[in-house]
Amino acid sequence: MLLAVVLAGGARAEPRHRIVSLNLCTDQLLLQLVPARDIAGLSPLARDCAYSVMCGEARSVPVVRPTAEAVVAARPDLVLGGRYASVTALLAARQAGMPVELFDPVERLADIPGQIVAVANAAGVPARGRELAETFRARLAAYPVSAGGGAVPSAVIYAANGFVTRAGSLADDMLVRAGFRNAANGLDGRHALAVSLESLLTRPPDLLIVTRSDVGTSMAQAMLDHPALRDAFPAPHRLSLPDRMWLCGLPQTLDTLDRLIAVRKALEISR
Repeated sequence: MLLAVVLAGGARAEPRHRIVSLNLCTDQLLLQLVPARDIAGLSPLARDCAYSVMCGEARSVPVVRPTAEAVVAARPDLVLGGRYASVTALLAARQAGMPVELFDPVERLADIPGQIVAVANAAGVPARGRELAETFRARLAAYPVSAGGGAVPSAVIYAANGFVTRAGSLADDMLVRAGFRNAANGLDGRHALAVSLESLLTRPPDLLIVTRSDVGTSMAQAMLDHPALRDAFPAPHRLSLPDRMWLCGLPQTLDTLDRLIAVRKALEISR
């Protein structure tokens, strides 16, 4: 879910050959833009299938810990990162004279092609970036803008500890594009990070989207399997999606949009 902050000098004329990424989202874009031999290191999360849709491909490239020592030792000719993470490592890379590009979270589907192009330009593969971005734009343009006439079904994305996704996020934009109204925006205070189980059951949405890491077990995630939730949201009113499907703006994000649209159509048929 990243958006480019600064790309000084525009697209690079020649490809980089020792790129280090310290961010899960740029990790996954790099794997789709440049040959594995040109990646000097990805963040450890890139190989974690709970969070990365490219975890299989990531196993063919090195992993670099997001520390100053590890990044400088990798001798990269480009370092990609997020604005708010791995700050010390990114600062050390800059002080060592290494090019660094920072990216902010992407909050709309329409921003993803720009993200792809920005990472490709930094990596020196602008043609590949334009190709991937245009394929995404064409596929996105083929989706209807709205669900059509009639009442718009409501949905809530529900995560561990009752965390919900509200307006101003990529996942919220995906809900709207799929033809849903994000009901979390009216539950337990507009700016609250979490919604209680009681509130959710008192004002149930048409669709509950359960999202989890699928890593081990915890009390935080156990609430997602509460019997009351299972009873209140039987199929087709319940959808389970792993965290990796929502975390980053990627070409694969449209596969998740396909699933959301299919569930909405199933809801309409069941009415």
